Amino acid sequence: MKARNDPRHHRRQKIIKNLFAFSFNPNKKINHQNLIRPIIDHLPTIDKKITIAAPDFPLEGLNRIDLAILRLATFELLIKKSEPPKVIIDEAIELAKEFGSENSPGFINGALGTIMNNSILKAV
Repeated sequence: MKARNDPRHHRRQKIIKNLFAFSFNPNKKINHQNLIRPIIDHLPTIDKKITIAAPDFPLEGLNRIDLAILRLATFELLIKKSEPPKVIIDEAIELAKEFGSENSPGFINGALGTIMNNSILKAV
């Protein structure tokens, strides 16, 4: 597990908070919007991947903090690709433990595992 004072962890925390706020009011200007702009620009693709990975859970019914974590992790896994998938998934699980419900870490892990498996299969 990474140290809580890791600057990458703090940056992800800010992004999660901003994505969470964005989910309530997408039209409102949000502090640090430049942090989430690349994610927002790719939301149709990201949300489609999440919907495929968790078909029993419609986006509008998901816990909004879980959705924010999934959006960030999916962006990092499939679009940004600057860190190994294991690191991104591990960090998403840590964020789910920190911000989500009791069931969030398992749900996040399962959804991201499905996203990764589907992406690998499509790449072959």
